[in-house]
This record gives sequence, structure tokens and C-alpha cells, in this order.
Amino acid sequence: MLRSLGHTGRSYSTQQSTHTAALFIDSVFPIRLGAWDLRYYYGLLRQESLLDALGASLNAVHAHGFTPVALEPHPKDGGVFLRFQYTAPAPDPALLAQIERAVRDHLRASGGVPSSAGLRRGDAWLVRGTPWPEDMRRFASPILRVAFDGPDVPEEVLYALLRPYGRILDIVPPTPAPAGALRAATVTFADTRAAVIARHALHGLAVPAAAASSTRLRTAFQPAVQAHALRDWATAHPRIVIPVLVFLLGTLTYTVFDPIRAFMVQAKMQDWLDYRQFTLYKWLRRNALERLSLSLDIAPDGDVVDEEGAWQERREAEAALRRYLADVPTTVAFVHGPQGSGKSRLLGRILKDIDRPALVIDCAPLLHAGTDARLLAALAAQTGYWPVFTFLNSVNHLVDLASVGLIGQKAGLSASLPEQTTQLLEVVGTALRASAATRRTGAQCARNRTAQAAQAEKEAARVRERIARGTWFDPRMGAVAGGGVMAELGVGDERVWEADLEAAKPRGAARDAGDHVDALPAVAPDMDADADAVGALPIVVVKNFAPGGGREDVMDVFARWAAALVEGGVAHVVVVSDNREHSKRLAKAMPAKPLSTIALSDADAAGALMFVKLRLREAGVEPEWTAERTERVERLGGRASDLASLIHKVRGGQRVEDAVEDIVGRGVAELRKGAFGDDAEDARALPWTRVQAWAVVKALAQANEVPYHDVLVNFPFKGDEGALRGMEQAELIAITAHDGTPRSTLRLYLSLPYSVRLAHAVCRARA
Repeated sequence: MLRSLGHTGRSYSTQQSTHTAALFIDSVFPIRLGAWDLRYYYGLLRQESLLDALGASLNAVHAHGFTPVALEPHPKDGGVFLRFQYTAPAPDPALLAQIERAVRDHLRASGGVPSSAGLRRGDAWLVRGTPWPEDMRRFASPILRVAFDGPDVPEEVLYALLRPYGRILDIVPPTPAPAGALRAATVTFADTRAAVIARHALHGLAVPAAAASSTRLRTAFQPAVQAHALRDWATAHPRIVIPVLVFLLGTLTYTVFDPIRAFMVQAKMQDWLDYRQFTLYKWLRRNALERLSLSLDIAPDGDVVDEEGAWQERREAEAALRRYLADVPTTVAFVHGPQGSGKSRLLGRILKDIDRPALVIDCAPLLHAGTDARLLAALAAQTGYWPVFTFLNSVNHLVDLASVGLIGQKAGLSASLPEQTTQLLEVVGTALRASAATRRTGAQCARNRTAQAAQAEKEAARVRERIARGTWFDPRMGAVAGGGVMAELGVGDERVWEADLEAAKPRGAARDAGDHVDALPAVAPDMDADADAVGALPIVVVKNFAPGGGREDVMDVFARWAAALVEGGVAHVVVVSDNREHSKRLAKAMPAKPLSTIALSDADAAGALMFVKLRLREAGVEPEWTAERTERVERLGGRASDLASLIHKVRGGQRVEDAVEDIVGRGVAELRKGAFGDDAEDARALPWTRVQAWAVVKALAQANEVPYHDVLVNFPFKGDEGALRGMEQAELIAITAHDGTPRSTLRLYLSLPYSVRLAHAVCRARA
């Protein structure tokens, strides 16, 4: 905006000509240092008043016919260009210097240059070059780039030109420039204000450089921080940057992300984010959805059907697991049994009855994960661990490779799969501790409320008793009932003290009451606190715990983590596996304490038959149980999955005989493939021979169980325990122990997991 100043009415001699020049008045507005500098907008608001005050002050200067012509504000750089006229025979630098000095003296005498900040520290500077009030996004800085349009200007001359505007810290001589580009020197001022004044006072100035030529100066601000200065410095100092970066990332992880992850794990365990646990959802479901009988997939609130509840073995296993969960955790509960034995249903039934937070980790998806990133993502999804940045694994690996080449050692960003799993489980352990502490605090508050309510009830009963005995005294009642002076004094009848009645009470009654009080148990609060502490502990269930898929190191991490949880009293840990041999990995993690082993075996013949009859009767199907049908069901075995398949087939209209034959045929095919292999090449890959497998099948065809050592020491094993262990790991046989002594007692037996019926069928097929 160009503001013209009116003529003041002064007259000058016509013998001298009029010339035009410019002054740059600084510090009128705040210097804008960036796009988001809010001081710039404040200066715009006061622009009109500042220009009016400045124009009124300049009209009082009369040196050499000084006449202000126009004020051109330049708020980006905080100044104002003053275009003025003066009279002189010819342009004279000395005369312009006198005008500059006169304007400065007048501004200082009048109180200084008007400023938006009220500091009045500005001054007037003669523009020796060409004014260029541009409004581009080039913000002021203390570094001034002086380009030479012509021969280079010596450093001494450049210093003499720029030093009057402020202290100079450094002058960098021109460097070789590309063809067609101007060579430039870099001048660093101590103050941004000095650089702004020099830039506007000298831009376009022609400096004599040689006898017949001159150099025109082109000034421009250079950012104090270059666009790639930080990047260039970081790449040039990897030994400093990489450790600092690792430290910052670690600090960010531990201070920001780990608390969030622990909260998300705790929220998953306690169903804080599950909409089905919200009060509004339950109210809508109870009052709207269920009343209208909408065809929605809403599971009933009834108990899950207990498919194995009638088995004595199942009741004993369930009781053992409940006893473990009701005690202080000192070891890990290891629940094992063949596939289809009902381990998951047993745990689900117990977890539903116990009102405690539970965390279930299924190892099967982890073992089948193709990459480490997928394994960690699957584990994070099961535990509620969020946020997780699995894509950074490959980036961290590349950074480590690059750091080896740059600084000779790894940066420590990448970690192995066991280390990452350990870090994840440590956060989960922190969430488990927080969950236990939260529930323990809630139980303590509930117990305190109960105690306060009991104390209040006890006090109320004591008051009622005293009222009934006539010993209760309230002065207010006497004041209300009395009159005159008695009402004003607030006294009534004489008070009956408790000691008066105690003196009248028989001594034996008082002694009996005291003895009764002394006989009250004093440890009840401690017992309640211990019970609340155990009930507040979360439950961790690790399903399908088995080595394989090249993930043995991950299973070792799970074993150590489970041992740490129970040793620290953080949670009850239940590990579920299909094979008893997998407990060795847990036992290695807890060498000083034995595991709490709970075995789920197949039901006996009588229990299996009773279970089938009961379930068919509940379904409204009651076939005639002849001796042949009973024998077929008994010979089918006690595997829960086989019995459930039989019940399903009979419900669908199939005869019992046909259903049993279908199940046996499928089992025979699986047994022949697993025990003998499809061909000779498959048989060579098995850890046992066909002769050994045939000997086991033949022995089990004659008896449901055979002594372990009788099979081990005789032909064809001859002490080869690895073959029997391999069959157990392949779930062809089940090795059961008594009292946890699997190798030193004759009570160790082999039993075929499928059925004796399958053994008979295989024997007939081989014959």
C-alpha cells in the first residue's frame, strides 16, 4: 500500500532542481520470521495509526527542502520505505547523508520511531540502491546472501559497505557457481534487524570494481537452517545419530506405547470394550430384542450342555482344576489328553462358572504362522496387545544392516523372534498385575462397605436395645416435652446411666457376655483378605501347547513366562496340551516345583454307553439296545469326539450299527496311515518301524491296556524307548502314569486312543 503525503505548503527557490530519494525506516512493524508468526497480523491491525503518526512526525523536517512524498509500508520485514524529494543542483551523496542525519535527529527528538510493540528503537537509513518491497515467502534471517552482478567485490569493500548496519559475524567468500549463475558471498550478521536494514539499503547498489566496470549487488535472505542441513549432518555423523535415535525410540515405546498396550490387554480381559457387556446393550436385549422375539443370532444365557459331566473321570478332573484355581498359585496346571477328550469344553465350563478375568492364548495359529510378523500379529490379536507395528521388523533389520556398514556394529533396533515375544508377554504380564490390583482394590472396597453396613446395623440394634431398656437419653426430647425454664435450658428428667444397669445385672451374665465377645474369631478379616486376593487373580490359559513348526524357541518363551507368572503370584496358569510329553518343557522352566498334572482320558465302556443312552434319550431317540448294539458301542471306545459323532449320526436317522462301522472305518484308515504309512517311503520317515507298530496294535487288540515295561524290554523294541515316545507324540498311543512316576513303576500302561475295535479291524486287514 502506497500512502501519498499531502504538500505542506512550503515554497523553495526555483534556481535549484528537485531530486527524489528514499529512506528505509526499520522496526515499525515486527519482523516476520515465518508463515505462522502471529505478530505479523498484529502489526497489520495497527498499520494505519502507525503510518499516520510517522507521517506527522516527518513533516517537521526541513533540511535541504526535504519533502515527504509517500510512505510505502513493508510489514513483512518490519519497515517502511519513505520516498521524499529534496532540492540540490545535482545528486550529492554528502547532501543525502545530511538529510539522513537530520531525519534521525528529529525522530529521536520526537520520542523515536512509532512501533507496534511500543519500543521505539527504529531508525532511518538511506536507501543507496533500489527499493524492492517484495511480498514473497522469503522471510528474514540473520544470513544475507550478496550476489555479484559483475566482477567479485573484495571482502574488505563488502565489509565496509555492510558494517554500518550492524555487527558482522562472518563473511564467506564466493564459491564456484554453475555457468550462467551469479557468484555470491554469504554474510552472517549478529542480529536479524541488521540483516534486514542492509538488505533494503544496499539492494541494487552499483559498486566500482574496476577502472571501466562496476558490480551491482543483489541481496537476498538465506534461511538460517538449510532445507537438508539436518539430514546432511545426520548422514555425516552416524555414530552419534543412530544411538540417539535408538534411545529416543526406546523411550517413546516405554513411556507412550507400553502403557497403552497394557491398558488394551486389561480391557480385553475385563471386557471393557465389549459392547455385549454394556448396560445399555443388556437393557435393550432384555427389554426389546427378546420380548419382540426377533430372528437375531443371540446365544441363550443358559449353561452349556455338559457332554462329559456324567463321567467319573471328568468330575474328578474338574474338581482337581477347581481346587487349583481356588488356591494360591505355586505351580502351573498342566491339562493333557488326546484330541477330542473334551479339554476345551471342561475349561470353558469352569471359566464360565468362575467370575474372574481370563486370557486365552491358542498356540495353534502361532505354530502355523508363516512369518515372524504374522506370529506376532496373531499373538497380539489374542492378547489384545495394541498398537503393534509388525511392518517395522523388516525396516529395523535393514537399519541394523546399514549400521553395521556405517559404524561397525548393530544399532539394536531389530530383535529376534524370542526377544520380541518376551517383550510382548512382559507387557501382558504388566496388564495381568494391573487387573489383579484393580479387582483386589474393588474387593477391599466392597468388604469395607459391608463392614461399615454391619457396624451401622450393630449400632442401630444397640440403640433399639437401650430404648427398650429405658436407658436411651436424648436431651432434645426433654426440652421439647418440658416447659418454662426446663424447656429453655434444654434439660429434662434425670439421665439413667449404663453403669447403673450394669451394676444391677447379674455377674454371671456379664461374665458370659464378655466371654462370648472374647471368643469371637479374630482372624476372619485376614481370611477374607486372602480369599479376595486369590479371587482377584486372573487366569491365563495356554491352549495347544506343543513344539513344532520350527517354533520351539517361542514355546520355551511361553514356558518361562508361565513359570514367572505363578512364581510371582500374578495369575493362575493352565496349560492345555494333547500330549503328556510336552510337560517336560514346562518342568524345565520350573525345576524346583512339580507341575499340577490333570489327565483327561477316554471313558470306560460303561461310562461311554451311559453317556450315549443319556444324550439320545434327551434328543427323543430311544433305539432298542440289544446285546449286539451294546457290544458295538462298548468296543467303539470312550473318546468324546467319537461318541459325539455317534450321537449325531443316530439323531440323523442312521442305525447304531452303521454309525459305529462308519466311525471305525474312518479310524482304521487314519490308524493305518499314521502307524504304517502309505508306502515304503513314508514308512522310512517314521521314527518307528512297521514291525514295532504292528506289535503294539496286536498287543492292544488283545487287551485295553498293557504294561509299559513289558512292551519296552521285549521284541521288537528291546529298550528302544524313542519309538514308543514317537508313537505317543503322533497320538497313536497314550502313555499314562501313576503318581507322576512314568518310568519307575509298573503301573504305566499303553492304550490305543482310538479303540480296541480299531485294533481288531487293523489285525483283520493285515491278516
